[in-house]
Amino acid sequence: MQNRRTERNAFFPIFWKMDSHYPLVDFHKDFSLPKADTIHFQTEGICNIKIDGKAIDDLTGTFIVPAGNHRINVKIYNQATPPTVFMSGRYVKTDASWLATFEDKEWIDETGKSSDVSATNYQPAGYWNFNSTNQIPSHFVLPVIVQRPVSVVKKDNSILLDFGKETFGYVKLHGIAGRGRLQLVYGESKEEALDTEHAETFDWITISSSKKIDTTPQLSKAFRYVNIKNTDGLQLDSVSMLYEYADLKDKGSFACNDEELNKIYDVSKYTLHLSTREFFIDGIKRDRWIWSGDATQSYLMNYYLMNDNETVKRTMYALRGKDPVTSHINTIMDYTFYWFLSFYDYYMFTGDKTFLVNNYDRMKTLMDYVVARRNKDGLLEGMTGDWVFVDWAKGLSKKGALSFEQLLFARGLETMTICADLSDHKDDAVQYSKMATDLKGKLFEYYWSEKQKALVHSRIDGKQSDNITRYANMFAIFFNYFNEIQKSEVKKSVLLNDTIPSITTPYMHFYELEALCALGSQDHVLKEMKDYWGGMLKLGATSFWEEYDPSKKGAEHYEMYGRKFGKSLCHAWGASPIYLLGRYYLGVSPTSPGFETYEIKPALGGLKWMDGVVPTPNGEVRVYCNTSNIKISASEGVGKLIFKSANNPKCKEGKIIAKGGNQYELEIKKDQPYSINYKAVVSE
Repeated sequence: MQNRRTERNAFFPIFWKMDSHYPLVDFHKDFSLPKADTIHFQTEGICNIKIDGKAIDDLTGTFIVPAGNHRINVKIYNQATPPTVFMSGRYVKTDASWLATFEDKEWIDETGKSSDVSATNYQPAGYWNFNSTNQIPSHFVLPVIVQRPVSVVKKDNSILLDFGKETFGYVKLHGIAGRGRLQLVYGESKEEALDTEHAETFDWITISSSKKIDTTPQLSKAFRYVNIKNTDGLQLDSVSMLYEYADLKDKGSFACNDEELNKIYDVSKYTLHLSTREFFIDGIKRDRWIWSGDATQSYLMNYYLMNDNETVKRTMYALRGKDPVTSHINTIMDYTFYWFLSFYDYYMFTGDKTFLVNNYDRMKTLMDYVVARRNKDGLLEGMTGDWVFVDWAKGLSKKGALSFEQLLFARGLETMTICADLSDHKDDAVQYSKMATDLKGKLFEYYWSEKQKALVHSRIDGKQSDNITRYANMFAIFFNYFNEIQKSEVKKSVLLNDTIPSITTPYMHFYELEALCALGSQDHVLKEMKDYWGGMLKLGATSFWEEYDPSKKGAEHYEMYGRKFGKSLCHAWGASPIYLLGRYYLGVSPTSPGFETYEIKPALGGLKWMDGVVPTPNGEVRVYCNTSNIKISASEGVGKLIFKSANNPKCKEGKIIAKGGNQYELEIKKDQPYSINYKAVVSE
C-alpha cells in the first residue's frame, strides 16, 4: 500500500522502517474427528504438513486424516508473499481458531526425540474470507466500478475531463491507436490538471498499435479532473474511469433539520470512504500512507459510521511493525502515543480483549523504547531522529519538553495499565499506573500557570515558558485531567480566547471542537462546523481538505509544503464531523467495553431535530430528538439516557429519575423502544 505513492510520476518511498512478512510460518490446530476426513488444501509457498508429528509425503492437493484426536501442523515458506493455507474437509477447515507462530522453538536431540515447544508464542492465525482454492490472498485487489465524466472539453491537442467530484481509481482509455505518447495530468482542482508543470501526479501512456485497444495506467490515482495531452495525434474514442473502493457499508447515520449540516455529514462520509482502502490512509492524492495521527481519527469516525474492526486491526498492525523498535511510529513522537490510545478506544467500542492481549508484547517493547528516552526530569523532548509534530502551524515552537507530549505520554501509560491488567501482567500494570500518576503530577507542577489559568506550551532548560497554545489544554479537557474549576477557566482563557493562536487544520480543529463539546458548548460547535466545513463547501469542495485557512483566496487554497498544489483536497482527518455528531449530538458512547453499558446524552446544540443511528458490535442504538420528544431504541447492552428538561418529563416505557438541576436519567433496555416527552432547556 505504502509503496504506491508517486510525485511527478517518480516513485516516492516512505520515510520510516518498513517490515516485511515472516517468510516461514507454522499453523496448527487440534481436531477430534468422529470419522476419517478427506482434506482438500492449497498453500502459497513451499509446505510441510504433519499429522501428529509425522509428515505426509503426498502434497498433490488432498490428504486423509483418520478418525480420532489429531494435531495438524502446516509449515509454509514463502519469501515473496505472506505464507497462506486453505483447507476444506467435512470436519477440518481453516478458520479463525487455528494458531500460528513464526518460530516454534523445536529441536531434536541425539536420540531423535523432539523437544517440547512450551516456550513458543502462538497467536491466532490471520483469517479472512478466502473460501475456495480459487481465491488467492496475494492476488487480492479492491473492487472497481465504471464511472463516466460529467464534462468533456476538447481542444486541438488536449481533452479536459471533469468527473464531477473528487474520486479515486484508474483512468481507462478506449479505442486508442497510433504511434506515440500521451500524458494524463491529474488534478483535484481544474487549476492543477491544467498546470502540467506543477501538477502533483501524472502518467505517460506509450502506444504503438494500428488497431484500436483499451489501456489503463498501472497505478490508481486521485483526481476530479484529468487533462489528456495528445500532441502525437493518437486516435482516442472515449475515456472512462474505474472507481476503486473498499466495500464497506454504512451502519451509522445522522440527519437533522439543517440542510447545510446534512451536506457536511454526507461529504464527511464520502471523504472517509475515499480514504479507507486496504488500510486507513491519510489522503488519496499525495501520501496514500498509513500515518498514526490520521488513522487514530479514522478509527473514531469508523466506529460511528462503518464500524469495521478488521480495517482498524490491519492498520494498527501495519503501523507498529516488528521488533526491534528503532524509532517512533512514523518517526513522530506524538504518533507513537496515538497508537497506544487507539487500543483503549478499540476495546471500548468493540469489547475485543483478544486483540489487546495479542498485541501486549508489541505495546511493551514500544513503551520500553519511549521510557528509555526520558530526560533527567522524567519528561520527553525531541531527540535526534524524533519528529515532534503536534500540528501544521506556522511558528509553533517544538523546543524543550512540550506539555502536549507529556499529556499524551501520561494517557499512553494509563492505556498500558489497562492492557497489562487485561493481559494478566499485574506487576506491569502496577508499574505503569505509578508512572502515569507521577507524570500527571509533573504535568501540573511544571506546566500549570495559575496566572494564565492554563497549561503552558513548553518547559525549556527546566523553566516554564510563557507561551500558551490550545493543544495540551483542549486534550486535558476530554481526557478529564482538569477539575471542574480548571475546565471552566481553560474554556475562557484558551478555547474562547481569540488572542491564542487559532487552529487551521481539520486535524486539530477536531480535538478543539471535541473539547468544547465535552464542556457542553454544542451550540458554539455547531456554528464552528458550519463556518469551517461549510466554508470548504462554499468553495466547491466535494471532499474535505488537509488544511483550510479562510483568509486565503482562490488558488492559494491549493498550496502547501512550498508546492503550488501540495495540499490534499481529500484527507481523512477532514471527516471528523461524523464522530462529533454521533458522539456529542446524538450523544452515544460506550461506558464499558463493547457497549455492554453505554450513555446517551442528546444535545441539539441549536438544531430543531436530529435523527441517527450509532452502530454497536452486534447491533445499534437509534436516537431521535427534538425540542419536546426523545425516542430511543437499542438492540444490545444496557444504556443510560441522560438529559435535561425544563418541565417534568414523562415516559410510559420506563421510570425517569430526577437528578437535580433539571437533569434526568432513564435506563434503556435492549429491544424496548422508549418515547420521552420533555421540554428542552435553552442553553445559557
